Amino acid sequence: MTASAFPISLAIVEDDARVRELLREYLCYQPEFTCPIVVDSMEALWAELDVSLPPRVILLDVSLPGQSGLQALPALKKRLPATDIVLQTMHDDPARIFQALRAGATGYVIKNATSLPQYKQSILDVLNGGAALSPSVARKALQHFQPAPSQQPGLLSGREQQVLQGLVEGLSEKQVAARLSLSPDTVHTYVKRLYEKLRVNSRGELLSRAAKGDL
Repeated sequence: MTASAFPISLAIVEDDARVRELLREYLCYQPEFTCPIVVDSMEALWAELDVSLPPRVILLDVSLPGQSGLQALPALKKRLPATDIVLQTMHDDPARIFQALRAGATGYVIKNATSLPQYKQSILDVLNGGAALSPSVARKALQHFQPAPSQQPGLLSGREQQVLQGLVEGLSEKQVAARLSLSPDTVHTYVKRLYEKLRVNSRGELLSRAAKGDL
């Protein structure tokens, strides 16, 4: 993400007043972001979206009074397909995590395990093409890629598994290339192969396959 692309429009949806104020005071005063929408419920967000330009990123609490963030996610993605949605919660329940990824979330962060600077970095990672996953969330997702010893060899090659692991951890293609000492073009080729083999068209769909544990 180049400096010329800033500031990024960020919406914050959080019902806990203390947490909402902490996020607003920190994120909304960062030079990379502007925060036209800071609300405490999905109902308030829908009302704001009727009169405001779509935000580039939504930081969305999973558990909200009324319509929850998880319940609203499919409708949000349908209405705002170009908007990245990063969910936040106090719990790293695998079923809830994978439901969110299948519904189109770009990231999933754990409140009590994520510092304010990490929140910022998670959003920037999403904007740079990565996926914002707290370490505990990434570990749970990666467990679904590991076949049981008795299973037949999987669909993916060893190198494809390494590239895929980097993507699930939230790395961009350039970061995966640096980790594996490969060129970015080579990693991009591996990513294209992953999409073809797994019959997906986006990072979100790739994470969804991880959620289903069918790789």
